Amino acid sequence: MPRRRGGGVVSVPGGSRLSRLRGPVGELRGRRRECGVLDQLMDAVRASEGRALVVRGEPGVGKTALLDYLAEQASGCRVARAAGVESEMELAFAGVHQLCAPMLDRLERLPVPQGEALRTAFGLSSGSAPDRFLVGLATLSLLADVAEEHPLVCLVDDEQWLDRASAQVMAFVARRLVAESVGVVFAARVPSDELVGLPELVVEGLGEADARRLLEAALTGPLDAQVRDRLVAETRGNPLALLELPRGLTPAELAGGFALPDAMPLSGRIEASFRRRLDALPADTRLLVLVAAAEPVGDPVLMWRAGERLGIQAQAATLAAEAGLLEVDNQVRFRHPLVRSAAYRSASLQQRQAVHRALAEATDPQLDPDRRAWHRAQAAPGPDEEVAAELERSAGRAQARGGVAAAAAFLQRATALTIDPTRRAERALAAAQVSLQAGAFDAALGLLATAETGPLDEFQRARVDLVRAHVAFASGLGSDAPPLLLKAARRLEPFDLELARETYLIAWVAAVFAGHLAGAGDLLKICRAIQALPPPSTAPGPLDLLLDGLALLITDGHAAAAATLQRAAKELITIPVEDVLRWGWSATAASDAVWDHEGTRAIAERHGQLVREVGALAQLPLPLAALGDVAVWSGDFAGAASLVAETESVATATGSRYPPSIALRLLALQGKETDAAALIAGTIEQAAGGGQGLAATNAYWGAAVLYNGLGRYEEAASAAQRATSDTFEPYVSMWALPELVEAAARGGEAQLARDALERLAETTQPCGTDWALGIEARSRALLSDGAVADGLYREAIDRLSRTQLRPELARAQLLYGEWLRREGRRIDAREQLRIANDLFVAIGMEAFAERARRELLATGERVRKRTVETRNELTAQEAQIARLVREGLSNPEIGARLFISARTVQYHLGKVFAKLDVSSRGQLSRVLPSDPATARPL
Repeated sequence: MPRRRGGGVVSVPGGSRLSRLRGPVGELRGRRRECGVLDQLMDAVRASEGRALVVRGEPGVGKTALLDYLAEQASGCRVARAAGVESEMELAFAGVHQLCAPMLDRLERLPVPQGEALRTAFGLSSGSAPDRFLVGLATLSLLADVAEEHPLVCLVDDEQWLDRASAQVMAFVARRLVAESVGVVFAARVPSDELVGLPELVVEGLGEADARRLLEAALTGPLDAQVRDRLVAETRGNPLALLELPRGLTPAELAGGFALPDAMPLSGRIEASFRRRLDALPADTRLLVLVAAAEPVGDPVLMWRAGERLGIQAQAATLAAEAGLLEVDNQVRFRHPLVRSAAYRSASLQQRQAVHRALAEATDPQLDPDRRAWHRAQAAPGPDEEVAAELERSAGRAQARGGVAAAAAFLQRATALTIDPTRRAERALAAAQVSLQAGAFDAALGLLATAETGPLDEFQRARVDLVRAHVAFASGLGSDAPPLLLKAARRLEPFDLELARETYLIAWVAAVFAGHLAGAGDLLKICRAIQALPPPSTAPGPLDLLLDGLALLITDGHAAAAATLQRAAKELITIPVEDVLRWGWSATAASDAVWDHEGTRAIAERHGQLVREVGALAQLPLPLAALGDVAVWSGDFAGAASLVAETESVATATGSRYPPSIALRLLALQGKETDAAALIAGTIEQAAGGGQGLAATNAYWGAAVLYNGLGRYEEAASAAQRATSDTFEPYVSMWALPELVEAAARGGEAQLARDALERLAETTQPCGTDWALGIEARSRALLSDGAVADGLYREAIDRLSRTQLRPELARAQLLYGEWLRREGRRIDAREQLRIANDLFVAIGMEAFAERARRELLATGERVRKRTVETRNELTAQEAQIARLVREGLSNPEIGARLFISARTVQYHLGKVFAKLDVSSRGQLSRVLPSDPATARPL
């Protein structure tokens, strides 16, 4: 990683430009509103409240001046600054390193995985590539640690030019500031996508009166009133334009209005003004400014070393400073970023190449090999194998630091510099693979097209197909991915059978996600191809068993697949971390298919732990989602809500998007009709647009549960029919069948209920778990009479009571109580209904609880309506933190789990203590029941 300068504690030079922008009371002229917003941010930071702000506006509108104002107001605080540079956007973590470099002596104070992640990202040590979100968490911890001594203000200028890894890290930090004395302020022309949703301060041109005063302050001679008004109007109050444009006009033009600027875009006119000033300088000075523009580090020693190679004399810097373009002291600074772009764009291609060549020669190949390679690449007039190979090595170093976007950029440039068709195709394919990892899907597809123009062998063509398929899958889990993945897997078989099997597995999962929106027979084709694979040369491993079982499940049903899937589920718990990261995110497919609740819990818990330990946070939402499903099935709604919050936190940080299946099931089981119905409708609409049939099936299942709870059986049956209509979908349609049996039986559609029961039994009988057979017995009882029904209800309650599935147990007791009342056995009915009602209330299933209460009233028992108590209103995050405290985790460990700082953990924990009237972690452990949301004060 290159050594960066300019971060840390900074002071703002009080130059003539800033003084002219000042109003009479020290605020920036015409910026009282903006200065007020910044003052409020500083007040909050000093009061230990984390704040983030995006200052957005066109070039020259005064964003940097506002950052300077904020730095001046930060008395008693530490100020760290960084700035994006357009030519440096390909160097991974360069912006974060610039900001954090003066703080790196504190790395030893961070949790070990976080400290190691930052060291590796910054090139300070070698190691496996760190997950960029672990780097984000480490940066948050580092800034929070600095702020323990003095409030910290981080100023990031020209955010639109940060390297992508730095933009992601800084956005990650900004979204997690709560109780830290840290403020992060970005200035950007057009903020990157990473900053969407953060608070914004939009900076526009000055008002007419302030614009006139600023213009007059910038001039020493007379100004015609009509000229002044036209300048104010054409610049739209842009401060830099008001200061710069008059410089290009003669006194006569200013006095009489001749030859005013033309109708170029505003930033173009400002840049043209700088260009005119550059053109008026001697050739040596223009060349020195070009060197500074091409060298983003701001290192004067490096600039002068390159200048010497170009024959530039020392007085060139003096002339550039006198022209108000460049300052050179312990750092090279441009007056405005548009000076840099004006200098670079006005130079000829040959001049830029010569400057980059000189900078490459001046750059130490040991200390900064990647920037040297980048300069050499920009200097190359045509294909150059030596430079391309150097870029390839830089890509490897970038990947080792976790900078996949940088690696993709290096490889893309290496491809452009490669003349040998075979090598060019191979590099384009490698660049496409890394671009896929970086989430640059369009770039990946373009590079694949480049690769396909070369002489690829069959294995390379299979890899092209694989990347194209993964792009389709990663772009939204839509219906395009399954056939592409199937094609790639088939082509891979002769070259890498293990990779082919992994690809078949992903194809199978993609087809299930696409559901009824997939192409005709896609899932069946994938399963037939899996079954045609040659058998493994040794005893089948977990991947073999999983693939074989899933294929059998679709082609031959549960009876044929159950034994294989049950064996796979046991072995999948212990697969190594390498397999977890490659394909283990799909491992719960085995246990889910055979009604194995505890198997799913065991797989998801271990895989989630492994993913955390290696810092692969981008993969964490999948085991979290599986654990969320486990929590919902168990009736641990507070735990499920916490996992939803954690999943959303990770998904937001990683930019991933997942259908809200757990949140939807929670709302449905809770009986919150308004919220659930809105989420159901939205999910169905989005699923249709994204080709995600499984999401729609999930939504219809949720609707069936919701309406069964509300006792609206006709609507429940309609939704359940939609949820079970795809006979190839192996999970949700299976779990929705009991809803269809109940709704149809209660709605008087006996034949529909029998058909659903027959399909349900085909899935439950081969599995033989208490969950499966308990659900089947409960459903069969709905269609039975007399002693047979009584025995089936008792069997259902007995089996389900041996599981953790409290909602299903309570529903069995409700149905039994309803049946007993209709049989005239009121005393027996009251017992079952009372148990069901109490359990529903404890869990939080309000609609089902109301259904049980109405049945109790019908038995003649007086029962008051009860709702789930908020018990001092612990929020989802507070309940989650309380759970982790009870498990013995420290604040830093909890922070690492929840992607927040230890300081924020303590802030939330203080609220938990106050709400539960405790004063220590030990007391908290005693007062918390199994469900922290139901905790009561001591």
